[in-house]
Amino acid sequence: MNVTAIIIAAALIGIVGIIVGFGLGIFGEKFKVEVDEREAAIREVLPGNNCGGCGYPGCDGCAKAINEGTAPITACPVGQKPVWDKIAEIMGVEAGEQEKMVAFVRCAGTCEKAPKRYLYTGPNDCNALAPVPGASDKACLYGCLGHGACVKACQFDAIHVIDGVAKVDESKCTACQACIKTCPKHIIELVPAHKKFRVQCSNPEKGKPVMDVCSAGCIGCTLCVKTCEQGAITMEGNLARIDYNKCIACGACAEKCPRRIIRMFGISVEP
Repeated sequence: MNVTAIIIAAALIGIVGIIVGFGLGIFGEKFKVEVDEREAAIREVLPGNNCGGCGYPGCDGCAKAINEGTAPITACPVGQKPVWDKIAEIMGVEAGEQEKMVAFVRCAGTCEKAPKRYLYTGPNDCNALAPVPGASDKACLYGCLGHGACVKACQFDAIHVIDGVAKVDESKCTACQACIKTCPKHIIELVPAHKKFRVQCSNPEKGKPVMDVCSAGCIGCTLCVKTCEQGAITMEGNLARIDYNKCIACGACAEKCPRRIIRMFGISVEP
């Protein structure tokens, strides 16, 4: 064994290692990315779900946008007020009062109310079923497909399919909008949590065509519009819609609705 050769090889490796390390140190210092301490502090208080509900690419993008002033301190829908207050403190501003929003599924077509047209045995996924014309096994083609794409999308266990229709657990909902983005029927929306009266239907047709496919659908009778003294209900085509900026939750529309499709949510009521 040539001991000298081994010593020389070891020495060369050591020298190369020193040179490489020195070079990396220089390049690292020269090309390092400066991290704003305030941005890092904001990122630290964000929940870290990277759900995209803020509209930015993950929590890093959200923190950067807030720090740069291109996003409000309330940009993260998941954190809600506790996180907003911390960010406001970091930014040196007042958080103010913010309205809690929750997801709401505009469909009351349970298995009993919206009868099945046939026995579906395909992929158990809404997005796989939706592109096929008329593929819904429910008589109503506008309602919840009931195959749980929204359930899979929700990171917070806040939505489940019950009796053929997706239902939101408002105590868990963070308004991240993942369910809204994945629903192929576009029947989930954000509503103010404290506004309890909501129209639970998405069928744009009127009268008998609605009654034929769902015993609970809005038939476009406009009685709710005529009843509301606040002008908080209007018709979008044949479907009643509530303006939550005007609604005072008097309940007159719900009492007048012959289909009981305007209902109070958040407490248990009979349809």
